[in-house]
Amino acid sequence: MADTSGNADTTGSPATGETGGAGESPGPAVPRKSSWKYIGPGIVVAATGVGAGDLVATLIAGSNFGYTLLWAAVIGCLVKISLAEAAGRWHLSTGRTLFDGWASLGRWTSWFFVVYVVIWGFVYGAAAMSSSGLPLQALFPDVMDLKWWAVLTGLVGLVFVWFNKYEVFEKVMTVLVGVMFVVTVYLAIRVTPNLGDAFAGLLPVLPDEKDSILNTLGLIGGVGGTITLAAYGYWVNAKGWTNTGWMKVMRFDNRVAYATTGIFVISMLFVGAELLHSANVAIASGDKGLIQLGDILEDEYGTATAKFFLIGFFATSFTSLIGVWHGVSLMFADFVERYHKDRADRATGQGEPPAGKATSGEEVASGARERSWPFRAYLLWLTFPPIVLLFQGQPFRLIILYGVLGAAFLPFLALTLVWLLNSSRTPAEWRNGILSNSMLTIAGLLFIVLCVKQVWDQPWSEFF
Repeated sequence: MADTSGNADTTGSPATGETGGAGESPGPAVPRKSSWKYIGPGIVVAATGVGAGDLVATLIAGSNFGYTLLWAAVIGCLVKISLAEAAGRWHLSTGRTLFDGWASLGRWTSWFFVVYVVIWGFVYGAAAMSSSGLPLQALFPDVMDLKWWAVLTGLVGLVFVWFNKYEVFEKVMTVLVGVMFVVTVYLAIRVTPNLGDAFAGLLPVLPDEKDSILNTLGLIGGVGGTITLAAYGYWVNAKGWTNTGWMKVMRFDNRVAYATTGIFVISMLFVGAELLHSANVAIASGDKGLIQLGDILEDEYGTATAKFFLIGFFATSFTSLIGVWHGVSLMFADFVERYHKDRADRATGQGEPPAGKATSGEEVASGARERSWPFRAYLLWLTFPPIVLLFQGQPFRLIILYGVLGAAFLPFLALTLVWLLNSSRTPAEWRNGILSNSMLTIAGLLFIVLCVKQVWDQPWSEFF
């Protein structure tokens, strides 16, 4: 994809000698050009953003409409490329984290964020653990109940993120993405897609069905990630990329991320179109739809293919779990640090940090955030309170609030990025160009429509 900022890369940064940390140790040398060997945060955001729910939604789209909405899946990837690139560009061009930017827009952003991550994290924790436990129970049906598999995956995720730094986290995510990639591509080839129909599906045509426009917008908006798009900039910093010398690398990394996401989504749409649509087979929405798909694959292609698919299902769910455990905890730690800094600045009358003091992006790069108590406190919040929901059932009112806040986050992200990247908060050479403004505005409008639909569809009469 073209440079979404509309500007040339004019960093003039030296090829070596730059630091990526907070002055404690030298960071990675800034490369003269982008290269595959630097890829990392993009793999993490792709793995985290594509969960079991995304695969089921794409399967159902393929099941209902065949290849007709393939173009919508591609556009969804392009929209998310623009959002993640904008978040990464803010971090690198300003040296400040996204929460620093949000805080500069007013206290309302802090209130929205903290309410969102508290409620969202509580419900998401249970959903992520359950999703990760499902394929394990299917693979080992006589070992223990689904709830205990779910608890086990949550505890493993907690221990893994608690004791490992970003470098190890990225390597494990890369291995699991490799598993996801092999499984989804294998299935797409195994069902023998009709390539003529697939290419025809790249033409923007709406299905001749009721609510086809909303279904299409839902597929575009559901491709790969919600809050993980905002976490991308934090992973960029955690990798040691803290200045504009890494801008080309970040953009290449981001495109690889959503090319990978596109392959996952298109592969599952092929499976839905060939295996389900042609046979007129319907599957349930949600994670249980993938268990049904495993049964269908076993009937069609044998036990080995079904087991192979379940391994890919586990990799998909577990990468989303540990990705959120790490990325959103990093964001929460930054929120708390910013809150304490604001209180200290008000007490001393200071504004910007003194010259020579590490920026917030450099502090993330140093690994200090991953060792902080807010990071670990949010890890615990994602793990232990949601276990109660696994055994007691999810409270109705909380689920409604979770749905509304989740729907509101992407419009919030898109429109605040437009605000930040067109203002004096961003250095002039890295502000939005026409293409980036267009893509972010389209994304914001798309997500506002989906947010309104989500809010409208909630059973409010039962809430009160």
